[in-house]
Amino acid sequence: MEDKFRCDCPFTSAIDVLGDKWILVIIKLMLLDGKDSFKSLSESDEAIATNILSSKLKLLEAWGLISKTKLPDNKKANLYLLTEMGLSLTPILVELASWSDTQLRPIHPDLQDGEGLNMIRTDKEAFIKMVETNYRKKLAKLSLAL
Repeated sequence: MEDKFRCDCPFTSAIDVLGDKWILVIIKLMLLDGKDSFKSLSESDEAIATNILSSKLKLLEAWGLISKTKLPDNKKANLYLLTEMGLSLTPILVELASWSDTQLRPIHPDLQDGEGLNMIRTDKEAFIKMVETNYRKKLAKLSLAL
């Protein structure tokens, strides 16, 4: 893949990679919802069209945010996993959730609420650490199975 950036600004370059409306949603699904197959991602509540999902997964893999592998017991299905680069987006996703909770809830009162969001409200750093630790445990388990 040819890397094309609009300019040398760090912010703009990040937007060049992450600015598509589906990229962070897919990463969130993988990180927080445990989705790791095309099927599980396509069946999520976000209703990503399969052609869009396919192209975004290829893009995420090309950028190095995810890796694609096959399970030893199922050579047909692809398994998509966050790389360390993808996992490093955890604080950004948490900040977006926090911002949405405080800034969008007044105009979107149906926003989900729950234990995770309560933890973000009280201790973001602990929530980030917990999410990253849990994902790394998942990766370790999978690497034993692969």
